[in-house]
Amino acid sequence: MTVLDRIALALTIIGGINWGLVGIFQFDLVAWLCGGQASVIARIVYVIVAIAALWCIALLFRDDREKA
Repeated sequence: MTVLDRIALALTIIGGINWGLVGIFQFDLVAWLCGGQASVIARIVYVIVAIAALWCIALLFRDDREKA
C-alpha cells in the first residue's frame, strides 16, 4: 500500500465519519468547521474526499500479490 493509498483511505474514513454524524445527529462537521456547506473551503474538502473515495475503489481491484 503506497502513501497515496493510505492518504486516500484516511480521507475516505474521515468522510464516512462525517456522513455518520450527519445521519445520526444531523451535524455536518465539515460545514461547521468551514463556515457552512456552501462555503468554498467546505466544497473543496467535499471534493477532495470524493476524489479519495474514487481512488479507494481501485484498491478493491488491485492485486497486491504481485508485489510480494
